[in-house]
Amino acid sequence: MKTINLAHFRVQGIDCAVFEADAHLSTRRDNVLQMLAAQARMQGLKVDKAALAFSKGGRIHFRGTQDLVRYLSRSGLPRWTHRITI
Repeated sequence: MKTINLAHFRVQGIDCAVFEADAHLSTRRDNVLQMLAAQARMQGLKVDKAALAFSKGGRIHFRGTQDLVRYLSRSGLPRWTHRITI
């Protein structure tokens, strides 16, 4: 089992989740994101939009719902609020 950091927050009435991920997931990021969002929902969190946050080349990168990724690129990585186990 692995524990993943998760930031759950609301922006303009939309429930968002950002998950901490390894940069090594490059070919599977979309599948991993879907699985993590489903796991968060099973644990009772409402998730309308989701993204992965990972460090690559010393910088934080995001992958997920396009408008959430744009928001995160401007505002930065939110603080972790939960942890989920997969």
